[in-house]
Amino acid sequence: EVQLVESGGGLVQPGGSLSLSCAASGFTFSNYAMTWVRQPPGKGLEWVSRISSGRGTTSYADSVKGRFTAYRDNAKNTLFLQMNSLKPEDTAVYYCAKFRGPWVEANFDEITSWGQGTQVTVSS
Repeated sequence: EVQLVESGGGLVQPGGSLSLSCAASGFTFSNYAMTWVRQPPGKGLEWVSRISSGRGTTSYADSVKGRFTAYRDNAKNTLFLQMNSLKPEDTAVYYCAKFRGPWVEANFDEITSWGQGTQVTVSS
């Protein structure tokens, strides 16, 4: 059974930093592309970052580019998201998710497994 378990969310002041982790199990982690997706309150799902399988080529949403860094540790079956210079508009539930195959996709329908989500709140 595929399991994705996020951790590391919380409350942070604007300009602060948080680091999210996603522990993966039940599949060969290194063989699959992964993604961070967020859902702000009252809004739809938004791509944050997508990372390919293997060494992990990463892409970012324009809204987080230069502030967020996603990376994977295949030896530890873990996906990470380092978030710096956080803004109130980054407030959302952040989900770790697994794509159908080794390549990143542009469609949420290509996501086959989701974590439970972790709340990130940026507020003074």
